[in-house]
Amino acid sequence: MTPEQLRDLVRTAVGAAVERGTLAVAVPDDLVLERPKNPEHGDYATNVAMRLAKPAGRPPREVAEAVAAELRALEGVDRVDVAGPGFLNITLAKDALGRLAVRAVTEGEAYGRTETLAGQRLNLEFVSANPTGPVHIGGTRWAAVGDALGRLLTASGAEVSREYYFNDAGAQIDRFARSLQAAALGRPVPEEGYAGDYIGEIAAQVVALEPGVLELPADEQQERFRVRGVELMFAEIKRSLAGFGVAFDTYFSEKTLHDSGALEKAIARLRAQGHVYDADGAVWLRTTDFADDKDRVLVKGDGEPTYFAADCAYYLDKRERGFDKVVIMLGADHTGYVGRYKALVAAMGDDPQANLEILIGQLVNLVRNGEPVRMSKRAGTVVTLEDLVEAIGADAARYALARASVDQQIDLDLDAWTRQTNDNPVFYVQYAHARIASLLRNAADLGLAATLDPPSPADVDTAALAHQREGDLLRAIGEFPRVVASAAELRAPHRVARYLEELAGTYHRFYDVCRVLPRGDEEATPLTTARLWLCAATAVVLRNGLGLLGVTAPERM
Repeated sequence: MTPEQLRDLVRTAVGAAVERGTLAVAVPDDLVLERPKNPEHGDYATNVAMRLAKPAGRPPREVAEAVAAELRALEGVDRVDVAGPGFLNITLAKDALGRLAVRAVTEGEAYGRTETLAGQRLNLEFVSANPTGPVHIGGTRWAAVGDALGRLLTASGAEVSREYYFNDAGAQIDRFARSLQAAALGRPVPEEGYAGDYIGEIAAQVVALEPGVLELPADEQQERFRVRGVELMFAEIKRSLAGFGVAFDTYFSEKTLHDSGALEKAIARLRAQGHVYDADGAVWLRTTDFADDKDRVLVKGDGEPTYFAADCAYYLDKRERGFDKVVIMLGADHTGYVGRYKALVAAMGDDPQANLEILIGQLVNLVRNGEPVRMSKRAGTVVTLEDLVEAIGADAARYALARASVDQQIDLDLDAWTRQTNDNPVFYVQYAHARIASLLRNAADLGLAATLDPPSPADVDTAALAHQREGDLLRAIGEFPRVVASAAELRAPHRVARYLEELAGTYHRFYDVCRVLPRGDEEATPLTTARLWLCAATAVVLRNGLGLLGVTAPERM
């Protein structure tokens, strides 16, 4: 029985008390269940009686006794005690708790998935690094967190489209083109241009792919470097992300907004709604009407649209594609951007609370041998995605970057994340999975593989799982669907990582005191079978949880 199933039983018990006339209250939707610190207090505890006491007009303990009487009659509940001012301490029937192992194994990859976000259609935009250089460490954090969040949202029933918005128009692309052009001609980096070995590499590729490009007039030459250079740089970005296990459903070009008339369309819509005005030769959006600190320019005096105009057009395009909510993941340097984006959403006639969500990520500081790591071997001034993967591996990089809350700055110790010791969190979790895989292989060698594939899972005597460490592990397994749902709802993949570390520790403590396989000439018993199912269930949860973070679950280490 999972915690959510127990919540349903408690609701059923309250409803039964209401039907009998014992209580006169509304059945609550949101029930809090906790795992008591003292196992003698049962498997779960709830304060529902204290919450219902005031609307019922009764003392909390009287309400608790009324609910407890109904709960005791329900299948799967072994004991209900009323404690303190009105807590209900619930002990599940041993078989009800043990069946969690059977459920996890039989559901396999589906275990942990819910429908809590069913019906939501979300556009999730993350990374969106400009195609003017490799993905830097900040973008790498969003790659890890954004991909994990997409997996979590999908696992919770939402329809999610992952989107990468690349700025292939504007001044930064012109500077990129001039930088490539200068490198190909052997000239110094232009003012505000881009440096790093990668510029010379891409410039050489452009020359190889565009015979005669260096003989073209300067303007045509720069245009060829712009078009081909962006194409090559973005191909490299895609390749780096793919190597990191990150793929997108849509790669959206900013240039298409300019070429298709989408900017003019968005501005016309905003003007028709009375939010656009002309002043000082420019076109403005009156964002101060929507709590922004100042109005924003859409078209400059020279007729050039601003980045903000493109943002307006891009938001409108997403909504017209049918997305209920636009979720955007931005770096720490974009904090001041939130207010203006909320204002444009409101100006479009939408509700920023319902239709927009912006997540701001904090910085990542890399450390090696106690010293900051600042320089990339290839990019020159930044540490890139490929630098990090080369240093600690894709699994460790993804886990490390997703393990902290997005609003928390990370100090990532490269030495610690390469150690194969228990103080390396990803190793600790992966080792637990590999340890179980080894145990299950040993079980197969002893001829016990069939115990995990009986004629019917109902034949497994899960009531035999009566040891305290077995109960701890079963309750931890039962928490997984709730952890996944809350991590998705709160946009917090780090909750999955921390849960997995706790689960791995709970498994290791179980394994240390509960012998699973028979020794010597001992015969396998129903307890042997039940413990094998418990181990296999733990492996399912570890595998599914790591999968949500985009991290592998090795069977050998």
